[in-house]
Amino acid sequence: MSVRVLLADDQPLVRAGLRVLIADVPDIEVVGEAATGAEAVRLAREAVPDVVLMDLRMPGTDGIQATRQIIAAGGPTRVLVLTTFDDDEHVHSALRAGASGFLVKDMALEDILAAIRVVAAGDSLIAPGVTRRLIAEFIRRPAAASRPRLLAGITDREREVLTLVGRGLSNAEIAEQLVISVATAKAHVARLFSKLGARDRVHLVIAAYETGLVTPPR
Repeated sequence: MSVRVLLADDQPLVRAGLRVLIADVPDIEVVGEAATGAEAVRLAREAVPDVVLMDLRMPGTDGIQATRQIIAAGGPTRVLVLTTFDDDEHVHSALRAGASGFLVKDMALEDILAAIRVVAAGDSLIAPGVTRRLIAEFIRRPAAASRPRLLAGITDREREVLTLVGRGLSNAEIAEQLVISVATAKAHVARLFSKLGARDRVHLVIAAYETGLVTPPR
């Protein structure tokens, strides 16, 4: 079954380039294109894509607002943000809005396709790559430091698991580190999703940084 993708970017050449690149990929199909955030929200509601490739800078309703509205609708659609390092000021807001990961526009095609598949499968783009670096950068900022650094309601083992998720480890790597089964590691992560109200692993990484379990690299 193909991954259904909606392209949201105000630059026609970017959309056209992505559409052409994806056209020959058998397991991914483009189901719509949006030139504005408002159009992306409407098409996400109508076409119900698995993934929206969302540019941050668009006229009117920007990518952050559009992401927030798409996620708030509560459907299965996930948002994968298209960014450049010039867009870093907006990335933390996009995470807060519910984005599941980030793509840099000059990434190789295979990396873009892999990211689409990862997010469609219910995971998130964390590490190695742009997301963990960007999270670390924004958690380091004074506005983030002023937030409460409390973490209640989780067990000591879940705290250990959250720390390792924050460092970018997969379930298999967590299992190896803690000498537990992969199934047990996955169960701990699932309970963290529920207890912390996290949509995916990106947001568990944010929680790990904000509560001080993981500190940004210096």
